[in-house]
Amino acid sequence: MMNENNFLEALKKVNVPVLVLDQKWHRLFAVSGKPKEIIENEAELKALLAEQGKLTTELKEYKKVKNNLMHGIVQNMEGVDSVKHTTEAQNLNDNKRLMEESKQKIEEIEDRLMEIPKSIKTVNEQLMLDTMSFCYEKLRTNSTEIEEISGWITEMRIELKKNLIRKQNREINNREIYVYMNDIFGKDVMNLFDVKYEDYEQNLKANEMAIARAKEKALEKAKEEEEKAKKLEDIKAD
Repeated sequence: MMNENNFLEALKKVNVPVLVLDQKWHRLFAVSGKPKEIIENEAELKALLAEQGKLTTELKEYKKVKNNLMHGIVQNMEGVDSVKHTTEAQNLNDNKRLMEESKQKIEEIEDRLMEIPKSIKTVNEQLMLDTMSFCYEKLRTNSTEIEEISGWITEMRIELKKNLIRKQNREINNREIYVYMNDIFGKDVMNLFDVKYEDYEQNLKANEMAIARAKEKALEKAKEEEEKAKKLEDIKAD
């Protein structure tokens, strides 16, 4: 079994893509949403990427300014050939000062741009570990639920088969009873009882419907009485 140190050492050799830039990574949380620690690491990683992009743009701009200043210094040096050219001398000094400021800023940006990739790698690896923990826990939970549901389906299938057999048995029994009754009592008697049985079924259903309508009316009346009583109480309270 791989211990924690060997595991982390092996991870260092794996090239992990920047997760927040991968749409498939976002899809991992489409159902359950992202937990707090992943949201925090994602925000930190996005901030680092944004800073990297901003500094890269600034570096290009400062290098462009530096080149322009260098060109200006060369021109002013060519124009300063006596003490009378005070304007060119002032411009030369200004350009030299700005040149030093630009060089210092470029060095600062380059130093920071060298640090950011390390920070991005660290945060991205932590995000990967949190993601793997989340996904494996979700896989475990889903597997447990799948087993439970599969067990329920198996039980329902068994129960369904039993009920299908019961249904078939009842249907067979009904056919046998009717055939035997027809053979014993004859067609004319069976026709009379068929009519009587159908009338009985219809009457039974009619009675059930009448009882249901009576219950509905009783409930409606009780509700009306309750509303009237409430109105009277409100009037007395006023």
